[in-house]
Amino acid sequence: MLAKYLYNVLVSLSGNLRKLKHDLDNRSNVRYRFSLVDSKFASLQTEAKNPNKEDYLFETELNDFLGKKIKIEYQDQINCISCGRKTNKSFNQGFCYPCLNSEAQCDVCIIKPELCHFDQGTCRDNDFAREYCNINHSIYLSLTSGLKIGITRQNQEKSRWIDQGAVQAIRIATTNRRYHAGLIEKELAKGMADKTNWRMMLKNEYPDVNLKEEKASVLEILIDNLEKNNHGQDFTYIYDNISKDESQKIVTINYPVLEYPKKIVSFNLDKDPLVEGTLMGIKGQYLILDTGVINLRKYAGYLLEFNY
Repeated sequence: MLAKYLYNVLVSLSGNLRKLKHDLDNRSNVRYRFSLVDSKFASLQTEAKNPNKEDYLFETELNDFLGKKIKIEYQDQINCISCGRKTNKSFNQGFCYPCLNSEAQCDVCIIKPELCHFDQGTCRDNDFAREYCNINHSIYLSLTSGLKIGITRQNQEKSRWIDQGAVQAIRIATTNRRYHAGLIEKELAKGMADKTNWRMMLKNEYPDVNLKEEKASVLEILIDNLEKNNHGQDFTYIYDNISKDESQKIVTINYPVLEYPKKIVSFNLDKDPLVEGTLMGIKGQYLILDTGVINLRKYAGYLLEFNY
């Protein structure tokens, strides 16, 4: 790992923002890292020099700043997280408009996997599909602001649950393609939420539910649906997966939060380039300050200066 870890020896760093990185320790506590990419990296990208991002990545342990004052200042520049070009507006959490319309990771089927068009031969990038889409996916239940149905690549379950601010999660079933998981999610979303109320999530407000019991109910609905409304080749092979899935492991996640806000005030870097205050917590991809909250993932690619 060539990333440079910066601690309190320095008082500031600058670069293009990337989503918060995190690890879940053996006590289910999340440790976060603030990640910036040196602005030189974007210039090398646009010159097609294929730089190694790890050589230009700076990270600092964010949990260490709990209870301390921090300042984040937007430097009025956005670089696409894919191609590095300057862009006046960021799309889909960090992309320029040309990449929004060409990158496989920005295609409509990423948000709505049931619209996958790989089998029609019109995928934007077949190699991307084979690596990220046509692999094992989990259908899961998570507890964020409420009970939520979702899907994710099985090799990044915990990362996905942390990003959405889930306090508990459990896998329901497995498919070997994102498309099939999307079909199931769409069907189950008719009777339950598939989105998070981010304000309630940040206030740490959620109902008291038993995920094992909820999983049993969802499986019963799903299997009944498959028997009555079989979708041919799309669903036939997953019947056994669902029937044999006896995993009852609930993943619990503890976030580094000193105090949850009673009222949500959200920072917007496009309107006000300065964010400062005492860091009270981190949950999902949000920083919780005593002065407001900010979704850092929304500002991926923004050139920032981080002072502490």
